[in-house]
Amino acid sequence: MKEKDADLVPGFGGLVSRRDFLKFCTLAAASIGLPLSMGAKIAEAVEALKRPPVIWLSGQECTGCTETLLRSTHPTVDKLILDLISLDYHETLSTPSGELAEDAKKKSMEANRGKFILVVEGAIPTKDGGIYCKIGGRTMLEILKATAPLAAAVVAIGSCAAWGGIPSAGPNPTGAVGAQEALGDKFKVINIPGCPPSPYNFLSTVLYLLTFKKPPELDAKGRPRFAYRRLIHEGCERRPHFDAGRFALEFDDDGHRRGWCLYKLGCKGPETYNNCPAILFGDAGARTWPVGTGCPCFGCSEKEVAFTAPIPAQASMRFFTPSGAPYGVDEAGQPRPGGQTLSITPPTSYPPIAPPEGHGASAVTAAVVAGLAGAALGAAGATAIKLGKKEDEGAKGSGTEERKD
Repeated sequence: MKEKDADLVPGFGGLVSRRDFLKFCTLAAASIGLPLSMGAKIAEAVEALKRPPVIWLSGQECTGCTETLLRSTHPTVDKLILDLISLDYHETLSTPSGELAEDAKKKSMEANRGKFILVVEGAIPTKDGGIYCKIGGRTMLEILKATAPLAAAVVAIGSCAAWGGIPSAGPNPTGAVGAQEALGDKFKVINIPGCPPSPYNFLSTVLYLLTFKKPPELDAKGRPRFAYRRLIHEGCERRPHFDAGRFALEFDDDGHRRGWCLYKLGCKGPETYNNCPAILFGDAGARTWPVGTGCPCFGCSEKEVAFTAPIPAQASMRFFTPSGAPYGVDEAGQPRPGGQTLSITPPTSYPPIAPPEGHGASAVTAAVVAGLAGAALGAAGATAIKLGKKEDEGAKGSGTEERKD
C-alpha cells in the first residue's frame, strides 16, 4: 500500500517517508549526545526553517576538509546543500566563478545579515599583512574580518582553520594562525579540528545550530564536547593489547601484522581528544580510521601535538579528570593549589615480540635461569635433609636398632 502524500515530507532530493525522516533526525540527535526524544524536535526545526545560507571561505589548505564532506553518506553532500542548507559561496563547489562568484557571495551576505553560517577552511596568514593568501584581490585575513561580524555563527573546519595546522608548523614563514586567533576574543569560533575531521562532527554541529539557535557545549578549546570529550586511547580497539603489554615495535613486524598497540611507534592517541574510533571514516566498515588501518595517530586535533611533536615520539600518558583536565591542573592548564599531575608510561621490561635466535641466552636470561636453578637445588637439599631426619626418628621409634652384644 502506498503511503499518502500527507505521510511524506520533502527532503534529501525528493519526498521521503515521515518515518525515515524522523529516523534520520533521531540518529542525528544521538550523534550529538542528545536524548533520542530530541529527534522529533530536530525534525520540526529542519522542516520549519528556510534553508540557512552558508558562506564557505578557503584559506591556506589542501581542500581535504571539503573532500571529507563529499564522502558523507547520511546525508550525502548533494542532499545537504540542496535540502538542508543553501551553500551560497564555496570556491570548490560553487557553480559560478571569478567575479560572478564574488558577486553571489556579496549578495547573500547583504540579504542574510546575521542569519548565515560562516565556515572557514584553512589557516589564515598574518605576516606582512596577510599577502600570502589572496582571493579576488583581497587577503584572506581581510575577507575573514569583514565577513565574521555579519554571520550568525563561525565554524572552523579542520585543524588548519582551528589552530593553524600544517601551515603553522615551524618555522611558520607566513605567520599562519587559526580563525579564532585571527579574529581575536570578539568572536567565539566553533572549532572542528582534524586532518581531515569527520564530516559528521561538522554536520551534527550545523544541525545543532539550526535546531537550538546556539552552539553545542564547547570545551576550553572551542570544540564540541559531544565529539572531543574523550581520549582516542579510551575507545581504541588496540587498547587491550596496550594493557597486556603487546606492542608493535616496527612497521610490518609480527606485532604490527597481528594488530597490537602502536604506542611505541609514536601513536598520539593517549593525548588526543577525538571520536575517530567511535564513528570511523568514509562509511566503509570496521577499522576504517588511521589506527585501525595500522597507522599511528599523530594527534591532528591537538595544537600542542600534531605538526609539533616528532611523529616517532611516544605520547605522554596522563590521568585526566572528568572535565578533561589532568589531575592537579585546571581547565586553563594552570596548576591547582596543592595539586599534582600524575603520569604513567608502559614499562620497558616487556619481552620483545621477536627475540633474536641463535645468539645464546642473554645475561638477564642466564641470571634468571641460574637463580631458578639455585632455588630448585636449595629446595631439593632442604627436602632431602628433612626426609633424612624423619627416617631416623622413625627407626628409633620402631625399636629396630641393631643390638650390640
